[in-house]
Amino acid sequence: MQGIWSQMSVAYKDLSLFPDIQLPAGLKMPKFDLYDGHGDRVFHLRGYCSKMRGAGGKDKLLMAYFSQSLSGAALEWYTRQDVSKWYIWDDMAQDFARNFQYNIEIVPDRMSLTKMEKKPNESFREYGLRWREQASRVNPPMEEKEMVEYFIQAQEPTYFGHLVTVVGRPFNGVVKMGEMVEDGLKSRKIMSYFALKATTQAIQNDTGSLLGQKEHDDVAMVVLESRHGPKGPSH
Repeated sequence: MQGIWSQMSVAYKDLSLFPDIQLPAGLKMPKFDLYDGHGDRVFHLRGYCSKMRGAGGKDKLLMAYFSQSLSGAALEWYTRQDVSKWYIWDDMAQDFARNFQYNIEIVPDRMSLTKMEKKPNESFREYGLRWREQASRVNPPMEEKEMVEYFIQAQEPTYFGHLVTVVGRPFNGVVKMGEMVEDGLKSRKIMSYFALKATTQAIQNDTGSLLGQKEHDDVAMVVLESRHGPKGPSH
């Protein structure tokens, strides 16, 4: 029984989508940022066209070498296309943009940034860099002062209590303060909000138990005295 591969042609002319297209003399193929199907597909198209300026706007050349900028699911999509329906660059670009529209990541907004928490396995600096990267994608763009305010709002109570005192400083300065708080928590020079709350609650519970026991003893004494009458002076 013959396998499926025995029925496929592996000739260059059959495997290449644009077998007759050659790089113009002197044109050096640039290094592309690879697109795997995630992220903004229009952003990728713009980046590709910017790096292919030397192609002189030749549609067939742009379409033929577009695969060099793809990987994963995007490259698989490209190799499965019927290129006979692509007469000009716009035809391919429209198909590409339409196919990967569903894969666009949700662009963060100001509200979502306040809910972006530090992961257990990342340092405060890593968290700050990740948060700052997402903040740079917000539209309309955020001024640094506004960015700092939203970053502080995103902190859990322990960090918030310390970082709120540095409102007005540059973002990098706030991150450095966060690192100091992080070091303080690790060395136990700073007690976390949750640990402090638990300790306070435990103290209150213990105090309440002692007060409750005293009240219970006082009531028991009153009951005994009412049964036996108050003790008079001994003669």
